[in-house]
Amino acid sequence: AGVACPINHALDDHHLVGLVNATGAQIIVTLAPGHAVGDIGQRVQGFASRCPALRHVVGVGAQMPDNWVDFEQARRQASDAAPQAAEAGNPDPATLAALFHTGGTTGLPKLAQHTHRNQLFAAWGAAQLFSADEHDVILNGFPLFHVAGAFVYGLSMLLSGAEVVLPPPAGWRDSHFVARAWAIARKRGVTLMATVPTVMTALLAAPRGATDATGLRLLLTGGSPLPTGLASRFEAETGVPVRNILGMTECAGLIAIEPALAPRTAGSCGLPLPFVQVAVDNEGVLRVRGPNVGPGYTDTARNAGTFEAGWLITGDIGHIDAEGRVFVTGRAKDLIIRGAHNIDPAVIEDALMQHPAVALAAAVGEPDEYAGELPVAYVVAKPGADIDTAAVLADAATRIPERAALPKRLTVLPALPLTAIGKVYKPALRLMAAERVVQERLATAGLGQAVAVRGEDRAGSAVICFQTSGDLDTLRQQLAPLMAGFALDWELQPRQA
Repeated sequence: AGVACPINHALDDHHLVGLVNATGAQIIVTLAPGHAVGDIGQRVQGFASRCPALRHVVGVGAQMPDNWVDFEQARRQASDAAPQAAEAGNPDPATLAALFHTGGTTGLPKLAQHTHRNQLFAAWGAAQLFSADEHDVILNGFPLFHVAGAFVYGLSMLLSGAEVVLPPPAGWRDSHFVARAWAIARKRGVTLMATVPTVMTALLAAPRGATDATGLRLLLTGGSPLPTGLASRFEAETGVPVRNILGMTECAGLIAIEPALAPRTAGSCGLPLPFVQVAVDNEGVLRVRGPNVGPGYTDTARNAGTFEAGWLITGDIGHIDAEGRVFVTGRAKDLIIRGAHNIDPAVIEDALMQHPAVALAAAVGEPDEYAGELPVAYVVAKPGADIDTAAVLADAATRIPERAALPKRLTVLPALPLTAIGKVYKPALRLMAAERVVQERLATAGLGQAVAVRGEDRAGSAVICFQTSGDLDTLRQQLAPLMAGFALDWELQPRQA
């Protein structure tokens, strides 16, 4: 029985080798060295000898190394006869199907196990709530090493008989593709478009012909919080309904979906999949159990706090309304979510703390209209030490395993905010980061002198308060588009005399 493990090639070679060896992989399928799309072939060629279990490297493309298997040649030589079942009867749905890597605090990422049942159930549930059929065409902008690209928007469509359109390798990060997305949707007859909230803003700014969106019946989004104002604006400007999704790697990518055939409820992640139970524990954290929940991590010592007595602890704080809709209002787990990619801040903090001038370090997510969040870091210097932020960031970059986790900026503070028991109070840092970003956007929009900005921490959630002595209605109209791309609550108040 084979087990697949999609790999994010943005990881550095040390972590790629660690993942390959942790999975016990015997076969790697990759692009050939020199392929125009990227350098992953050269990298695999360089580290393959460090993977003891590896028996074959299968390459796609030209100029194949002598000891590699040419995928196209092997395909042409394969028999046309139907493969014979290894044994009678249907395969056990509880058999392990794949390992998907997800964030770890130190060292290698965790490997979440999926059974065939987990993946097929999640894909079936998505197809049902999308009301997908053989007439659908989906533009799937998610990488296929991500559970959303593989199952939520991939396998669900194949089960429905629908067509899947894949973008260039960079996906929604390719600005040229985004600029042509509406025209591509019209040309290919796209009925479903899968993206993240930050890309919705980019799509609204992209060229759009009068008929480019007429064939679209749904815009599907998930991976990071969906600002209510952005969803309403997208629907108003394009006429395309928006539907939100909640999922995790550990449950094959799906927990809840806003049904295609029901009206959108502001702030909701939708209804749980059929046969899936979502509950709220005493601390307000959402937990899930059902056929979508995987059997845990390959390293069972890492299950504690996530897999407990048949439940998957999501780490999301939220509630469930009377109709059963799921709402997420915050995070208990301390993750930075950059474009649906989870970044563990401990990876950044550990790297910063290795610099001899740094006494304390903390990393949080800074709001961003395109990426959702970008990692930023705060440090405290050791007594008598001076911190050169550029030098510290350059040093940390050699220890941070993926480019997406490199901090956008580093700020030196005299002290980090602490809780009563001495832990770093990260909501205060997130609020500080949000204030700074909003002030930058106000200055760019020419509103820096007209509005004062103050962030408020309300039960761990950031609220941006604007104060003005000018006309409230005029300022509200100016602030609404500026704030539409942020997953931040905000309010406008008259400035006190």
